[in-house]
Amino acid sequence: VQLQASGGGLVQAGGSPRLSCAASGRTFSSYSVAWFRQPPGKEREFVAGISWSGGSTSYAISVKGRFTISRDNAKNTVYLQMNSLKTEDMAVYYCAASTNVVATTPAYYDLWGQGTLVTVSS
Repeated sequence: VQLQASGGGLVQAGGSPRLSCAASGRTFSSYSVAWFRQPPGKEREFVAGISWSGGSTSYAISVKGRFTISRDNAKNTVYLQMNSLKTEDMAVYYCAASTNVVATTPAYYDLWGQGTLVTVSS
């Protein structure tokens, strides 16, 4: 399975971009998927995760209530709807997949997309 993240770009603070993570190759309906982000000069951090069925989601405290993760297994795609964007949300966003349950640690994920940059202007 290969992951392709897209949807980043320049967004104004308060904006609502949607990131997509498309999987190619084998179906990834059996994978849990997470979004991580890496702000400039900082470590990669967990943003949100979703179980293989979509029935369970989890969020970092910093984005809870503003971001929503969802998936469409028929389209092999996971989404991250980002609302009320803040300047501190500016980062490279990565999607990652694992056959295990959702985890907040990057090391648990063995499949990674290439990252998409979200730049937030104030």
